[in-house]
Amino acid sequence: MPDPLIENAPAKVNLTLRVIGRRADGYHDIESLVAFADFGDRLSFLCGGELKLSVQGPGAAQAGEGDDNLVLKAARALATRRPKLEVGAFHLEKILPVAAGLGSGSADAAAALRLLARANKIAPGDPDLRAAAQATGADVPVCLDPCARIMRGIGEILSEPIALPALPAVLVNPGVAVATKAVFAGWKPGAAPGAPFAAALAEPAERVRLLRQLTAQSNDLEKPATALAPVIAEVLATLRSLGGCELARMSGSGATCFALFDSLAAARAAATTLTGQYPQWWVRATTLR
Repeated sequence: MPDPLIENAPAKVNLTLRVIGRRADGYHDIESLVAFADFGDRLSFLCGGELKLSVQGPGAAQAGEGDDNLVLKAARALATRRPKLEVGAFHLEKILPVAAGLGSGSADAAAALRLLARANKIAPGDPDLRAAAQATGADVPVCLDPCARIMRGIGEILSEPIALPALPAVLVNPGVAVATKAVFAGWKPGAAPGAPFAAALAEPAERVRLLRQLTAQSNDLEKPATALAPVIAEVLATLRSLGGCELARMSGSGATCFALFDSLAAARAAATTLTGQYPQWWVRATTLR
């Protein structure tokens, strides 16, 4: 048997998230600065035979192996565009929490597309890959090449990669799943739209200036998500009370929140403290880039 191809599916973190407005089709235009953690799910692939998926790991029960799993959806989206596509067996090690604002399903789908591209000798920049990503889900295009970017529209408009400084962080999920659709349904436009994120981020971002820019921004979905899951407010308050916390915010549509620290050692110490105080919470120290 040949060795399987393997791709990591790193967690996506929305450092900022501005909802610009509701569209006529019911979706929402957004602007978000996205970075990626240094850990995530792990997807392997054996090319040949029928398309199938097996899942194991802490999040296996929530992710499921059925047709609604985005790995299979992404593979079928690419096969529609490439009728001679060789498919096969995927195996997912599901480490990240599901429906948590970390784009874990989208990251898995993007990893599946990268694996299929490798197995079928499809160039990474092939338009069929991007089209399949867009057809699979709004967060899949940004996860296809996981690096810091600004995403706009419903996720299909991506900036060039942004050279962020390393951002040591703690990610916390209180064990509550929040449905993205319900969170967006609860969003209401403010009295005035938020300011666009600085175009200067296209240049290498110096850490002090970046933190100042991040602090001036927000996540517009924090309020409706907290209305659905009040524990998010507790998580944010706890993170902000930690010594050395520079910024705490919810990621995506929640319920995962993050806190930034000036060093990985400080982030790890904070994670140890949180794990001791809240053993029921999912807590990870990481570096966002």
